[in-house]
Amino acid sequence: MTNTKKLLTTTAAVLAAGAVGAFSASAASPAAETKSTVKADAADGNLTHSTHLTVAAATRAAQAGLDAAAKEGQKVSVAVVDRDGNTIVTLRGDGAGPQSYASAEKKAFTAVSWNAPTSVLVGRLAQTPNLKDIPGTLFLPGGAPVQAKGAPIAGVGVAGAPSGDLDEKFAQAGVAALNK
Repeated sequence: MTNTKKLLTTTAAVLAAGAVGAFSASAASPAAETKSTVKADAADGNLTHSTHLTVAAATRAAQAGLDAAAKEGQKVSVAVVDRDGNTIVTLRGDGAGPQSYASAEKKAFTAVSWNAPTSVLVGRLAQTPNLKDIPGTLFLPGGAPVQAKGAPIAGVGVAGAPSGDLDEKFAQAGVAALNK
């Protein structure tokens, strides 16, 4: 046998042994992992419970806000966010301005974050002007919190009408639709 053939044969044997060893190590890992896995069932004292709107309820609120605006000839966007500020649904009305989509989401986030209508929160800026620097917030009228047993669970935000008072009126119509 030539040196080249011996080298190829030896190399093939080493590679095959390595592959078998790697396969054996992989096969052994899950069994070892299962033995060392700690299982726990958290006690109720370690958990919090929260209430969230369903997608259907959030859509109903957004549509009610959009319908209220349309009755008054206003072209707006309506957003509904959950307690954590995550967007559940946003509806951009026909002809609503491009800025209205993001503004509606920020107003909804601001309302649920402070559990207050954004028109009320605008007044707080006089005492604490740096509130406006909090990421994701917009301190303009047009956001309304949704509550369950007094606690905030969602926010409805509307943007695009010529005044914040109208935006907030339409956001309140969205909140009211959840009580029907």
